[in-house]
Amino acid sequence: MSLMQIVIAVVLAFTGMVLLAPIYIGLLQRLGFGKQIRSEMPEAHFGKAGTPTMGGMLVVSVVLFLAMALRLEDVHTLTPMLALMGVGVLGAIDDFVNVRSGIGMRGRWKLVWQTVVALLAGWYIQRHFAINAVNVPLLEDPIVIGAIPFILFVAFVIVGTSNAVNLTDGLDGLAGGVLIFSFVAYLLVALVALPSPNLAIFCALVIGALMGFLWFNVHPAQIIMGDSGALALGATLAVVATITQQLLLLAIIGVVFFAVIMSVVIQVVSYRTRGRRVFRMTPLHHHFELVGWAEEKITIRFWIVAALAALLGFSIFLLSQNGA
Repeated sequence: MSLMQIVIAVVLAFTGMVLLAPIYIGLLQRLGFGKQIRSEMPEAHFGKAGTPTMGGMLVVSVVLFLAMALRLEDVHTLTPMLALMGVGVLGAIDDFVNVRSGIGMRGRWKLVWQTVVALLAGWYIQRHFAINAVNVPLLEDPIVIGAIPFILFVAFVIVGTSNAVNLTDGLDGLAGGVLIFSFVAYLLVALVALPSPNLAIFCALVIGALMGFLWFNVHPAQIIMGDSGALALGATLAVVATITQQLLLLAIIGVVFFAVIMSVVIQVVSYRTRGRRVFRMTPLHHHFELVGWAEEKITIRFWIVAALAALLGFSIFLLSQNGA
């Protein structure tokens, strides 16, 4: 029965996105919600100026509406739903400010908002599931770290993943496609690890909505995800990983996001300490653009890596389960 519910959830979310997106794109165009391109971006990106942004808000709305319509609200799904909504609002405000000013919200205020949501999510999960340890892939026994360190670690991962997905949202279809593979992996993990299918069905809604979004977001994009989607979906992915108690597995399943954010860290550290850049430009996908790879080639190759990472991550999870 759970498998049929998952299929139905994917189809419902996909259909909702495909039906609503043209109306939503038209509304954004009439309101003048077009993407502004920063002057330091690769030259190929200047043709994208004016493309409707804030597309992620439609993804968030469709997922939340269907989740409530299907009555998925329980202890396993409430936190990811609230994270999706809370960080989605932050992203929508940032998208709005960016459209109007070309700059966006100050980084410190976004970080404060993200941290508050992340700490609340970590506290809620720890309190309701009484988790004070972290499962390490392929190790039989979890590492006990205590309640407070667990909450702080969860908050750190949520904020980090949220920003990593946001950084990855730099090419048409890139972040959306990679997110699909990551959520597929955690959908499978949730089916195996949890007694209730609700979290897996919630992941299915996200996957279906992202598929519908990609229908309009693949190159050349008719709509851009924006912070309203990237920040919210990144935070939600980390929350799902926490609830399944496979948080460290995110480093494997989400390796593309990890590589993207680490490319920025390495570039900044290298420039400040040595005065030299490691990459031609960061985030990582812009480096490959300047090397000469076509946008579609970068996107599809990153998708391939994400698919392999999802397969590897779920395989390691199964090995861990069998070992236990």
